[in-house]
Amino acid sequence: MAPGLLTGKTALITGAGRPRGIGQAIARAFLDEGANVVLSDLAGVTTPASELTRLTAFPADRVAVIEADVCKPADASRAVLTAQDQFGGLDILVNNAGVGRGSPDFMELTEEDWSASIAVNLRGTAIMCTAAMESLRQSPSACIINVASLSGLRAIPHIPACYTASKFAVVGLTKQLALQLASENIRANAICPGSVRTDMMEIAVEAIAEAEGITAAEAEALEASTIAVGRVAEPDEIAHLAVFLASDNASYITGEALVASGGMYNGL
Repeated sequence: MAPGLLTGKTALITGAGRPRGIGQAIARAFLDEGANVVLSDLAGVTTPASELTRLTAFPADRVAVIEADVCKPADASRAVLTAQDQFGGLDILVNNAGVGRGSPDFMELTEEDWSASIAVNLRGTAIMCTAAMESLRQSPSACIINVASLSGLRAIPHIPACYTASKFAVVGLTKQLALQLASENIRANAICPGSVRTDMMEIAVEAIAEAEGITAAEAEALEASTIAVGRVAEPDEIAHLAVFLASDNASYITGEALVASGGMYNGL
């Protein structure tokens, strides 16, 4: 059997606890391509390693699971240390942890909405990068993948302004990291998904339904009508892009915000 694209590499993925989430889809795809994977998420969200390996049929010695809050530097350092202790180092950091909260009406957003969006989506990404930097510098081909959003490139109807602002900032952070770290052979890119069938999307669909006075099914159909391919993405489709960016096939790609939206064409 030929080696996978990520054989011999170790990845740390945040926000990877939910079975229907992008983070866990990336973990499964990385494992399929031969990587060792550390999955991190909040307490009570993370899927136990034994359950994950049972569901995926991958050996337990290639998977580690840790409960960690990306907003806490000590937790971030502990997650990186897990990768070092169990797999000997860290080559790939995937910052997937994020929150989407608040009203689509700007004037209804609370201080808590703004604080949480910036703390998790932006500051949490920066904290993880800081914690992982020394380990990444030891890798011969390190990379950082920040899961941003199409909302990090344009304003989209029914999306809270605090979410949009935080994801724009993540894209900016990614580009600055890429510029600064290129001389150290560390690449940094962002993935900007459009609508993806996750728990977070369900919340967004409910917000659209409430704003438009329609059912959730009608809201999802309305969302799909703005996408050229006529449907929302599955998490695995985003994971395939992450595999490419993490692999040596993407060795000349850094500082980019790659869109995976199925041709979504609404927004500014």
